[in-house]
Amino acid sequence: MKKLLLVFAAMVLCSSAFAQIESHVKWAYAFKKINDKEGVVLLRATIDEGWHIYSTTLKAGGPIKTSFTFAKSPDYILNGKVAEPKPVTKFEKSFGMNVTYFENTVTFQQKVKLNAKKTTIKGKLEFMTCNDQKCLPPDDVDFAVAVAL
Repeated sequence: MKKLLLVFAAMVLCSSAFAQIESHVKWAYAFKKINDKEGVVLLRATIDEGWHIYSTTLKAGGPIKTSFTFAKSPDYILNGKVAEPKPVTKFEKSFGMNVTYFENTVTFQQKVKLNAKKTTIKGKLEFMTCNDQKCLPPDDVDFAVAVAL
Protein backbone atom coordinates (compact mmCIF):
# COMPACT_ATOMS: atom_id res chain seq x y z
CA MET A 1 0.00 0.00 0.00
CA LYS A 2 2.84 2.39 0.85
CA LYS A 3 4.51 1.63 -2.49
CA LEU A 4 1.28 2.33 -4.38
CA LEU A 5 0.85 5.65 -2.57
CA LEU A 6 4.46 6.59 -3.27
CA VAL A 7 4.07 5.77 -7.00
CA PHE A 8 0.85 7.80 -7.18
CA ALA A 9 2.49 10.80 -5.48
CA ALA A 10 5.45 10.61 -7.87
CA MET A 11 3.11 10.53 -10.88
CA VAL A 12 1.21 13.60 -9.66
CA LEU A 13 4.43 15.54 -9.05
CA CYS A 14 5.86 14.60 -12.45
CA SER A 15 2.70 15.50 -14.34
CA SER A 16 2.51 18.93 -12.70
CA ALA A 17 6.16 19.55 -13.58
CA PHE A 18 5.29 19.23 -17.28
CA ALA A 19 2.27 21.54 -17.13
CA GLN A 20 2.68 24.62 -19.28
CA ILE A 21 2.22 28.11 -17.97
CA GLU A 22 -0.65 29.76 -19.78
CA SER A 23 0.49 32.87 -21.65
CA HIS A 24 -1.45 34.98 -24.14
CA VAL A 25 0.84 38.01 -24.56
CA LYS A 26 4.19 38.30 -26.31
CA TRP A 27 6.38 41.37 -25.75
CA ALA A 28 8.87 42.99 -28.14
CA TYR A 29 11.13 46.00 -27.48
CA ALA A 30 12.81 48.55 -29.71
CA PHE A 31 14.35 52.02 -29.66
CA LYS A 32 13.59 54.86 -32.07
CA LYS A 33 15.99 57.79 -32.31
CA ILE A 34 14.40 61.26 -32.30
CA ASN A 35 17.66 63.26 -32.48
CA ASP A 36 21.26 63.07 -31.19
CA LYS A 37 20.16 63.31 -27.55
CA GLU A 38 16.62 61.88 -27.42
CA GLY A 39 14.74 58.75 -28.34
CA VAL A 40 11.72 56.62 -27.59
CA VAL A 41 11.65 53.16 -26.03
CA LEU A 42 8.89 51.13 -27.72
CA LEU A 43 7.29 48.30 -25.74
CA ARG A 44 4.90 46.32 -27.93
CA ALA A 45 2.44 43.70 -26.68
CA THR A 46 0.95 41.21 -29.13
CA ILE A 47 -2.16 39.74 -27.52
CA ASP A 48 -3.90 36.50 -28.49
CA GLU A 49 -7.37 36.80 -29.97
CA GLY A 50 -10.08 37.01 -27.33
CA TRP A 51 -7.68 38.26 -24.63
CA HIS A 52 -6.76 41.75 -23.43
CA ILE A 53 -4.37 43.62 -21.15
CA TYR A 54 -5.24 46.67 -19.13
CA SER A 55 -4.29 50.31 -19.56
CA THR A 56 -1.58 52.07 -17.55
CA THR A 57 -4.21 54.55 -16.37
CA LEU A 58 -6.69 52.04 -14.93
CA LYS A 59 -8.27 53.16 -11.66
CA ALA A 60 -7.74 51.24 -8.42
CA GLY A 61 -10.27 48.68 -7.26
CA GLY A 62 -10.24 46.48 -10.35
CA PRO A 63 -7.74 44.43 -12.28
CA ILE A 64 -3.98 45.06 -12.22
CA LYS A 65 -3.03 47.86 -14.58
CA THR A 66 -0.06 47.56 -16.91
CA SER A 67 2.96 49.27 -15.38
CA PHE A 68 6.59 49.89 -16.31
CA THR A 69 9.59 50.38 -14.03
CA PHE A 70 12.84 51.56 -15.60
CA ALA A 71 16.20 50.88 -13.95
CA LYS A 72 18.06 54.01 -12.91
CA SER A 73 21.17 54.78 -14.95
CA PRO A 74 23.46 57.75 -15.54
CA ASP A 75 23.19 56.95 -19.27
CA TYR A 76 19.57 58.16 -19.64
CA ILE A 77 16.79 60.18 -18.02
CA LEU A 78 13.09 59.41 -18.49
CA ASN A 79 11.24 62.26 -20.18
CA GLY A 80 7.62 62.20 -18.97
CA LYS A 81 5.39 59.19 -18.36
CA VAL A 82 4.77 56.12 -20.49
CA ALA A 83 2.41 57.04 -23.34
CA GLU A 84 -0.24 54.71 -24.72
CA PRO A 85 -2.86 54.88 -27.49
CA LYS A 86 -6.53 55.31 -26.66
CA PRO A 87 -7.79 52.13 -24.93
CA VAL A 88 -11.17 50.41 -25.21
CA THR A 89 -13.48 51.25 -22.29
CA LYS A 90 -16.05 48.70 -21.17
CA PHE A 91 -17.97 47.76 -18.04
CA GLU A 92 -16.75 44.41 -16.69
CA LYS A 93 -19.18 42.61 -14.40
CA SER A 94 -16.44 40.63 -12.68
CA PHE A 95 -14.85 43.85 -11.38
CA GLY A 96 -18.07 45.87 -11.13
CA MET A 97 -16.54 48.88 -12.89
CA ASN A 98 -15.58 50.41 -16.21
CA VAL A 99 -12.13 49.22 -17.27
CA THR A 100 -9.77 50.38 -20.02
CA TYR A 101 -7.85 47.78 -21.98
CA PHE A 102 -6.14 46.81 -25.25
CA GLU A 103 -6.76 43.92 -27.63
CA ASN A 104 -4.64 42.47 -30.47
CA THR A 105 -1.58 44.75 -30.28
CA VAL A 106 -0.55 47.84 -28.35
CA THR A 107 2.67 49.83 -28.31
CA PHE A 108 3.61 51.77 -25.19
CA GLN A 109 6.20 54.56 -25.56
CA GLN A 110 8.65 56.09 -23.11
CA LYS A 111 10.67 59.14 -24.18
CA VAL A 112 14.24 59.28 -22.88
CA LYS A 113 17.03 61.84 -22.89
CA LEU A 114 20.36 60.12 -23.52
CA ASN A 115 23.64 60.94 -21.81
CA ALA A 116 25.58 58.23 -23.65
CA LYS A 117 25.94 57.25 -27.32
CA LYS A 118 25.58 53.54 -26.50
CA THR A 119 23.71 51.94 -23.59
CA THR A 120 21.05 49.42 -22.65
CA ILE A 121 17.80 50.60 -21.13
CA LYS A 122 16.54 47.99 -18.68
CA GLY A 123 13.41 47.60 -16.67
CA LYS A 124 10.46 45.50 -15.63
CA LEU A 125 6.84 45.51 -16.71
CA GLU A 126 3.79 44.08 -14.99
CA PHE A 127 0.49 43.25 -16.68
CA MET A 128 -2.65 41.20 -16.24
CA THR A 129 -4.34 39.23 -19.02
CA CYS A 130 -8.06 38.46 -19.14
CA ASN A 131 -10.69 37.18 -21.53
CA ASP A 132 -14.47 37.11 -21.11
CA GLN A 133 -14.27 34.00 -18.91
CA LYS A 134 -11.18 34.31 -16.71
CA CYS A 135 -8.16 36.34 -15.71
CA LEU A 136 -4.64 35.04 -15.32
CA PRO A 137 -2.46 36.11 -12.38
CA PRO A 138 -0.37 39.24 -13.01
CA ASP A 139 2.91 38.60 -14.82
CA ASP A 140 6.27 40.37 -14.39
CA VAL A 141 8.62 40.58 -17.38
CA ASP A 142 12.18 41.93 -17.42
CA PHE A 143 13.15 43.84 -20.57
CA ALA A 144 16.32 45.31 -22.06
CA VAL A 145 16.58 47.62 -25.08
CA ALA A 146 19.93 48.25 -26.72
CA VAL A 147 20.53 51.88 -27.75
CA ALA A 148 23.20 53.08 -30.16
CA LEU A 149 23.15 56.63 -31.51
